Amino acid sequence: MTDDKLREECGVLGIYSPGNELIAPMMGFGLVALQHRGQESAGIATSSNGSMNYYKDMGLVQDVFNNKILERLQGDVSIGHVRYSTTGESYVSNAQPLVVNYKGGSIALAHNGNLVNAGEIRSRLEDEGSIFQTSIDSEVIANLIARKYSKGFKQAITETISEIHGAFALTIICEDKLIGVRDANGLRPLCLGKIDNGYVLASESCALDVVGAEFIRDIEKGEMVIIDDEGVESIIYDNTKRKAHCIFEYVYFARPDSKIDGESVYITRRDAGRVLAEEYKIDADIVIAVPDSGIDAAIGYAEASGIPYGVGLIKNKYIGRTFIKPDQKSREIAVRLKLNPLKENIKDKRVIMIDDSIVRGTTSKKIVEALRNAGAKEVHVLVSSPPVVHSCYFGIDTPERKELVGAVKTVDEICEMIGADSLGYISVEGLMHSIHKKPSELCVACFNGDYPIEVPKTASKFMFEANKAVEIKNT
Repeated sequence: MTDDKLREECGVLGIYSPGNELIAPMMGFGLVALQHRGQESAGIATSSNGSMNYYKDMGLVQDVFNNKILERLQGDVSIGHVRYSTTGESYVSNAQPLVVNYKGGSIALAHNGNLVNAGEIRSRLEDEGSIFQTSIDSEVIANLIARKYSKGFKQAITETISEIHGAFALTIICEDKLIGVRDANGLRPLCLGKIDNGYVLASESCALDVVGAEFIRDIEKGEMVIIDDEGVESIIYDNTKRKAHCIFEYVYFARPDSKIDGESVYITRRDAGRVLAEEYKIDADIVIAVPDSGIDAAIGYAEASGIPYGVGLIKNKYIGRTFIKPDQKSREIAVRLKLNPLKENIKDKRVIMIDDSIVRGTTSKKIVEALRNAGAKEVHVLVSSPPVVHSCYFGIDTPERKELVGAVKTVDEICEMIGADSLGYISVEGLMHSIHKKPSELCVACFNGDYPIEVPKTASKFMFEANKAVEIKNT
């Protein structure tokens, strides 16, 4: 991870629209709307009359697909995926959707999330003779469904999802039906929309807007929906687990124009800034944001405090991640390349800088230093999430706990480390208030270690690479 942010690993999309000749372009546009959730690979699978076609490759959606490829991906039902890897390394073989052939046909599956017992299940399946082609936990899900398919697809899927543990939002094609599944805690998001001749499933509602679908509702925790010519069938497969929606969807991951589980992401971030203004009253001249995810909270802080909001950091939107070498000097240059102070708004000002999170602290240190070099008299840093002190095992790319600055340093020590005049984090209670949900409805394990699912001691983000063959391609 070359920058100092948590990363989500993917977004999923599904469209059921028989006879729609534009289904492939719609998938492409919808995946672009979800591009912020993953930039490493993209893929689309389509099916019609039992015939499955798919294409996936490394890169952004607009680089992976062109009109010629999309013309070959016609069908009545389609699923798509954009990926940032947490479980399984970044190879094209690990791109999704996964398409698995079995005796009765083909299954396509796209997965957002992370399983905590995938290694255990995979080891058992390999002992029983199964052969795996990827190093991702999603293949464990597809393999289980295929093995159980003789029982019928409903039974196969429900038995599979009762066996796996962790976070998952799934879109699946089988028997020309579109199926969506959300884990029993609702950790990863999934919503349903309506188009003229069918339905859409998406990780975020912003993708529904792009493809012209009307938002219907969020898929519930522990729910499976089956979409075909007869409409939408809902099956609650597990109603025993508590709600535990990922709080970082609101803090950072989701687009501000999305609604997640009934709440506007923009409003929650703006309100977090307002809570910060109540919790930290600072005498300053200007409020600025670390773009883009800190902007909404900075606007909220400015509105509540009466201190004017201004642009203080200019973001280079065209910087990529792949060419930055993972050494400290290159990372320092990357920070300056990505964010540059607007000196006219900073010089001789007492600055409040709002960011959504501090993970390692290295980027914050460089930004504060850059603001001082631009002439800032004071730099006060406020963060619209509490300190991240525990790693996530449910589909978020967090460093090991020893690398989380919030876990190894006090707030005063972090303030000194990043060179700020003051540092303040929103309280857990304040963040909950801004999201307008009860603490029991959210997963805040990254803040307090209270995981909604038991995490095995062997749980890891990269479970399957050791002693495995690696494909070498002629480039």
